[in-house]
Amino acid sequence: MHRRTRTAAALCSAAALAVLGACGTDDNGDGDGSGDGDVATGGDAGRVELSDTSLGEILVDGEGRTLYLFTPDSPGESTCIDECLDIWPPLEGDVEAGEGVNEELLGTIERDDGTVQATYGDWPLYYYAEDADAGDIEGQGVNDVWYVIDADGEAVQGEVEQDDQDSGY
Repeated sequence: MHRRTRTAAALCSAAALAVLGACGTDDNGDGDGSGDGDVATGGDAGRVELSDTSLGEILVDGEGRTLYLFTPDSPGESTCIDECLDIWPPLEGDVEAGEGVNEELLGTIERDDGTVQATYGDWPLYYYAEDADAGDIEGQGVNDVWYVIDADGEAVQGEVEQDDQDSGY
């Protein structure tokens, strides 16, 4: 392989990692990398509920998996695409409101790929692949753009207490 080809290949690889990192890696190193990337979408995933955490009451699906918003999104529009979706899969389909969840804030958008993504207060809702279990909130504050969402449809920008994160340390 020529030096120019190796250099170009290395630069392309570095660029791809940088794009992926901007979307989903925790640049403060809090995640342990143990998330399996498989997000449960069966069972009660089609229900949005509230869960008590050190951050206050936040939105979770019916199985207790934390839901997030992405601040670069526009109301009613998702900007998380391609590799971003590997780390931040959307909550898909129509969802029902659980107790304390404002049904009027629930909605959906159609993504560019044709799938339907649930929204709350016009914010597209996502999971975080590093959240391995119900109640995990490893995605809180990742890259200062990913946050849990409260019952009013607002980003919760507080810090996570160590007890709330099952980071495997």
